[in-house]
Order: sequence, then C-alpha cells, then structure tokens
Amino acid sequence: MSVWDSALNVVKTLAPTIATALGGPLAGGAVMALESVFGITAKPDASTDDRQTAIAAAISGATPEQLAAMRKADQDYALAMAQAGFKNVEELSSLVVQDTVSARDMQIATKSLTPPLLTLSITVGFFGLLVMLFFVNVPEANKAIVYSCVGSLGTAWLVAVHFWFGDTQASARKTELLAQSTPSGAPQ
Repeated sequence: MSVWDSALNVVKTLAPTIATALGGPLAGGAVMALESVFGITAKPDASTDDRQTAIAAAISGATPEQLAAMRKADQDYALAMAQAGFKNVEELSSLVVQDTVSARDMQIATKSLTPPLLTLSITVGFFGLLVMLFFVNVPEANKAIVYSCVGSLGTAWLVAVHFWFGDTQASARKTELLAQSTPSGAPQ
C-alpha cells in the first residue's frame, strides 16, 4: 500500500465527503480543502503526485488538532457542496460515473481512434519505461525525473484502464447501494 493510499484511508474515515470528491471531477476543491487544513501552499506548477505526496506526509504526521480540523473541513466542504446542489455523498459519487459514461457514450457515437491510440501509447510508454528501468542504470541526477514519469504514466494507465473496463470502486459502491435499496413494487 502506498503512502497516498494510507493517507486516503484516513481521509475516508475522518472526511468522507472530501474523500468522495477526490475520485471525481471536483477533486481540485477537495485537495485544496485538505491543503488548507495542513497549511500547505502548493506551487503553481506542482503536479498532482507532488500535491498528494505533500498531503500524505502532512496526514502521517498530523496532530490530533489537525485531524479534528480535517473533520471540520469535511463538514464545511459538505455544506459548500450542498449549497452547490449536491445533497449527499451519493450525488458526488455519481459525478464520477456520469463522467465515465459520457466519455464512453462519446466513443460509441464517434468511433474516434484517439482513445484507443492514446491508451496504446500510454500502455507502451508505461511498460516500456518499467522494462527499461530493469536494464538501464539511471544516473542519480535523473532519478527524480524518471520516477516522476513512471508515477505519472502509471496513473494515466490506470485512468485508461478504467475508461475501457470500469472502476471497481464505483462498482462496489453501486453494489452497496443496490443492497440497501427496496425494489420497486415490493411491499414496504
């Protein structure tokens, strides 16, 4: 489990609304909410990986007061989302599904070659870079750049795979919601 995954588990426990937004198109606001809790000022050119690393480091060394502030930030974020028209976590979760569905619908309608070619390029680039790392000694001066590229390509590859094959997180949430629902026409 990566440092970010461990930090994300803490966020899911203490700030479920922010954690839900992290997986969708509103992730920027959720990241900024977490950064403000820990007093992190992201550089304008900071990558998503850099920002996640900074947040994960802050969470791993958080004081009880900061963890309480994270819970308060989640409440404030939930209120802001409610004012923006998102009444609950399920509506925020649905944004991720809607985003993926609209992209797949676009692909079905247009039969564009861009998504498959982009997926192929990302896959070849990611796994090619991994294989290269087994056989080539990367100079110390370039390690940070190469490892950053591996992380970015790995993230891009996961997004591409999710586009084509779906997301198990959304599937698990859908299963949970279906288990809690009452079938239409069933006695109440």
